[in-house]
Amino acid sequence: MVSNPVHGLPFLPGTSFKDSTKTAFHRSQTLGYRNGYAIVRRPTVGIGGDRLQFNQLSQAVLDELASKAPVLTYGQPKQAPPADFIPAHVAFDKKVLKFNAYFQEDVPMSTEEQYRIRQVNIYYYLEDDSMSVIEPVVENSGIPQGKLIKRQRLAKNDRGDHYHWKDLNRGINITIYGKTFRVVDCDQFTQVFLESQGIELNPPEKMALDPYTELRKQPLRKYVTPSDFDQLKQFLTFDKQVLRFYAIWDDTDSMYGECRTYIIHYYLMDDTVEIREVHERNDGRDPFPLLMNRQRMPKVLVENAKNFPQCVLEISDQEVLEWYTAKDFIVGKSLTVLGRTFFIYDCDPFTRRYYKEKFGITDLPRIDVNKQEPPPVKQELPPYNGFGLVEDSAQNCFALIPKAPKKDVIKMLVNDNKVLRYLAALESPIPEDKDRRFVFSYFLATDMISIFEPPVRNSGIIGGKYLGRTKVVKPYSTVDNPIYYGPSDFFIGAVIEVFGHRFIILDTDEYVLKYMESNAAQYSPEALASVQKHVRKLEAPASESESKQTEKDPGVQELEALIDTVQNQLKDHSCKDNIREAFQIYDKEASGYVDRDMFFKICESLNVPVDDSLVKEVTCKRLLLPAFTFSNPVWIPLCGL
Repeated sequence: MVSNPVHGLPFLPGTSFKDSTKTAFHRSQTLGYRNGYAIVRRPTVGIGGDRLQFNQLSQAVLDELASKAPVLTYGQPKQAPPADFIPAHVAFDKKVLKFNAYFQEDVPMSTEEQYRIRQVNIYYYLEDDSMSVIEPVVENSGIPQGKLIKRQRLAKNDRGDHYHWKDLNRGINITIYGKTFRVVDCDQFTQVFLESQGIELNPPEKMALDPYTELRKQPLRKYVTPSDFDQLKQFLTFDKQVLRFYAIWDDTDSMYGECRTYIIHYYLMDDTVEIREVHERNDGRDPFPLLMNRQRMPKVLVENAKNFPQCVLEISDQEVLEWYTAKDFIVGKSLTVLGRTFFIYDCDPFTRRYYKEKFGITDLPRIDVNKQEPPPVKQELPPYNGFGLVEDSAQNCFALIPKAPKKDVIKMLVNDNKVLRYLAALESPIPEDKDRRFVFSYFLATDMISIFEPPVRNSGIIGGKYLGRTKVVKPYSTVDNPIYYGPSDFFIGAVIEVFGHRFIILDTDEYVLKYMESNAAQYSPEALASVQKHVRKLEAPASESESKQTEKDPGVQELEALIDTVQNQLKDHSCKDNIREAFQIYDKEASGYVDRDMFFKICESLNVPVDDSLVKEVTCKRLLLPAFTFSNPVWIPLCGL
């Protein structure tokens, strides 16, 4: 029975006691590294830190050693100099052992070979005991070659032991990942290193060769067919003499066919024919040099050889009655080769001399095969259906997904917020339409026209927007080539026909006159003169109205004086052009009216100093008008600016 080493009691349940002073119960470390190698050391303590008795000296030996005093006998020992430590990766850096080996690989799916011999090089790196297997690359072998096993430590058995340089030698077999490699030889450095370490090397062996590779190196069998014709004389006489013909293959009758050019070479030395393709730059075709490889071309086959599998077997003289010869290639004639009809249209000077000397043919002119391109088909647009603008509707004929017509961006940026306004009357036989007045707004940025009719109380006609922004076509223009109204068509007395309604221009504002004077080249002299004359007529009665102003009602005179004061304040301001454009922007309906709050908002945004008391006084005196307006109720307050 095992006894408890502490108090001598048997090691049984109830007789063992737990030491409360122990806190660590882990096992002691038994693995370590020395000079870069992993080593195993024997433990000195057990679980819980108890010292092991079998790894220590006995008490008697300890007492004997304690009683000895070698210092008294031999004196103080001298300290030995420490040895220089050199790590393995420094001592064996760039030192590699190279072995020549091969392995046999089975080839189950081939009738020409049953196995394959593959030669490899095994490299052993002394610095970290790693190995790699590399197969030299053979050109056109069809086998993935190169690094078969990357650099690593390789296991040599199931216990986890790795290959060491002591395990390598010539004439042995080593198994790596299920493949058996036969080591046959090594290089000079490997041989010197192993012999210096006391390893006896086996004699080198001869490298095994692949039988199929050696079979391919043997010359092919040549079959010589007896012939009555002296082919050697023909070869020596016409060597390097080639007839060159230029031909075309017209395949335009088939779908996606085209006319392509070729060069036909006829070799006089063996009566063979070669057809080469002519490639042009950026033609979109793969650059294959040959359409037909150099070979003899049959002209007439025997009756039984019509179903002969020509694409599989080689045609011999038994299947051919007549072959193509040099006299079959004539400029201006067609030639059928492999189902394609080639038309020969030219040849080189050597070919012309040969035909002249051999066959007596002197007339071989070049034939023009260039086809004239047909004239481009003019695109005809369908008739206009009346929906939208002509330019917008025509976009459906140019693309599957129509896009908006291109706009003149420069013109839109230059003429942004520039509007020409005209007063017009409707020309109509109806008596109720004679007193109706309309405001034409011409937008210079887009050449569009909008018409607004100011509302008149008790007229029985609802005013407001008469026509939205759109381009108006002149009555005498055609549907295919529409001509739209432009700024030069608007002047005093001009007749504007808008979708069957005729309007007569009666009045303009001062901005129109300034625009016409600054762009006089766009207007005729008569149009400019009509506007200037009309403005002078409006200025002439102004002096007479001032003389009669004293005869007016005092309240009206006071109201007009207040309005003139406000207008003069705006007119004398330095940025009056910006004020006019701001009023035109906010007066979207072109009604000529501006709210009191909107008036103050515009003046505040432009930093225009306006006397608030004057505006309030004008508002109080004009109780009949719920909104602020200028003297002329038809126009935007540009008439007084």
